[in-house]
Amino acid sequence: MKKIFIEYPKCSTCKKAKKWLEENKIDFEARNIITETPTEKELTEWINKNGQEIKKWFNTSGIKYKELKLKEKLIEMSDKEKIKLLASDGMLIKRPILILEEEILIGFREEKWKETLKQ
Repeated sequence: MKKIFIEYPKCSTCKKAKKWLEENKIDFEARNIITETPTEKELTEWINKNGQEIKKWFNTSGIKYKELKLKEKLIEMSDKEKIKLLASDGMLIKRPILILEEEILIGFREEKWKETLKQ
């Protein structure tokens, strides 16, 4: 399975992660989170595989997250509603995301990526 790197091209963290992948000669397929927003089905599968709570998948520092006052609203939403909301707008999703066969990495923490990808 080819690694899928999901990014927002204007995001500085995504640029940093992409550069890191390229410098480490890690083959991947890039996907724009805005033009190819992950579907509910994909998100459900990835969230289950990742094992972290759905809240961790939200871009909590994003403008959209704050405008929608999601900090308060998420508490009362079901997991299915949260996933539907994430699938409705790529800007709500934390990025970058790296989809691997055995694991899903969200956000760019270089040490974690190094540990996972250099095995």
